Amino acid sequence: MDKKKQDALLLAGAGVGALLGVRAALRKWREFDFRGQTVLITGGSRGLGLVLARELAREGARLSICARDPRELERARADLARRGAEVLAFPCDVTDRTQVREWVRLSEERFGGVDVLINNAGVIQVGPVEVMTLADYEEAMKIHFWAPLYTTLAVLPAMRRKRRGRIVNVSSIGGKIGVPHLVPYSASKFALVGLSEGLRAELIKDGIVVTAVCPGLMRTGSPPNATFKGQHRAEYAWFSISDSLPVSTIQAERAARQIIAATKRGDAEVILSVQAIAAIKFHQLFPELSADIRGLVNRLLPAAGGIGQRRAKGRDSQSELSPSWLTTLSDEAAKRNNETIT
Repeated sequence: MDKKKQDALLLAGAGVGALLGVRAALRKWREFDFRGQTVLITGGSRGLGLVLARELAREGARLSICARDPRELERARADLARRGAEVLAFPCDVTDRTQVREWVRLSEERFGGVDVLINNAGVIQVGPVEVMTLADYEEAMKIHFWAPLYTTLAVLPAMRRKRRGRIVNVSSIGGKIGVPHLVPYSASKFALVGLSEGLRAELIKDGIVVTAVCPGLMRTGSPPNATFKGQHRAEYAWFSISDSLPVSTIQAERAARQIIAATKRGDAEVILSVQAIAAIKFHQLFPELSADIRGLVNRLLPAAGGIGQRRAKGRDSQSELSPSWLTTLSDEAAKRNNETIT
């Protein structure tokens, strides 16, 4: 090897080493300890939001959770208090900017500031595109895009003054790959990923780190509270079974721990489950083949019909297939995570 090639390789090696060093330094600078920090969680009364709150209570964080249902919220508050958490529970519709501002104001007043915001609140509408209405798309965008924007704008002034903060936006694999029979959900979660990426680039100068979370199928126990249209019992069966299988899904508690670890590190994005990572990589490498496969999957899903554009909750869409032994893991998660009516 001649000297010019050797010099070029040495220079390239030095450049890679410098980049790795800068990355390590940035990670150390971004390290975050939740102990004594105030964390706001939307949709914190049940499912992943409640599981995150429990894990953060173990980390020593002070919690402010919001949700629309006061009874669910009170059960969650009591659950967290029993675990030794200092917690504020505030009934709030996060699509209402006035209510969001009041929640943030009360949280700052109670705890002296806000250190972390986790935008977790979500809605799931399941059914073929033929039965989805404009209202379904509007609802999904309100919950998954406008609500995180409202909460972010509400906490930014205080975070900017401190030049420090964390914002976590819980999107989905559906925000990376368009999923059949979940089109409003997927479209709105794509919007949330875009919002997260843009905000991260602009807010890092203010010491505020934004992380996008894209879980795959996760056993939170949410199917009973999802909305189903068309052949709602058949839609509920495939959705709830898919949400419960041990090989293709991740336990909510494990997902929460990974989200908290990614927030501590200040990661730009975290994709949860090996299966989700593989599916997203495959989609990126082979977008046409990925689309064709999803088209074939769509042919196997229930056709339009049934109750048409009307809505039914999962708990009102049960059949011989679900609940059954096939949904055991998800049913148990629903009981643990405040997803069932008591």
